[in-house]
Amino acid sequence: MLIPTIVMGVIALALLVFGYQRGGGEHILGLKWGGILLLQILPLLIFAFIIAGMIPVLVPTEVISKWIGAESGIRGILIGTVVGAVMPGGPFVSLPIAAGLLRVGASVGTMVALLTAWSLWAVSRLPLDIAILGWQFTLIRLACTFFFPPIAGLIANALFPNVRLA
Repeated sequence: MLIPTIVMGVIALALLVFGYQRGGGEHILGLKWGGILLLQILPLLIFAFIIAGMIPVLVPTEVISKWIGAESGIRGILIGTVVGAVMPGGPFVSLPIAAGLLRVGASVGTMVALLTAWSLWAVSRLPLDIAILGWQFTLIRLACTFFFPPIAGLIANALFPNVRLA
């Protein structure tokens, strides 16, 4: 985590300096926009991290292993696929939850299926997809990606069966 934090800090500082040097107060405007975004996202981030922290504490490891662990096989991958499809929110919600589940024994394939379904299907995003792209294109997109999450989960389990987060 240290290297990505340093990289993001350097980029943020460079942009801030660049905005300051341009004059016209762009650095202040950028800081205000960043603060507004932080205030909008912070509650969701806090709740997502609480969920990610509580899952490993409240859900027994044997339940995780049985339903979404390495021995769950295709059942776990399908569970991950369905959960990913209906999981609301952006990456600041889904990634901490997936990380918390990985730490307590979820299989890498299940979490790959979960995150793939979350990014491809996102049921909560369907009304927007239909409104902007139309129902026909949305159905085509869903049909074309229907098998990807389970296949990605199976590939991940086959290639990386022993991967765990530290």
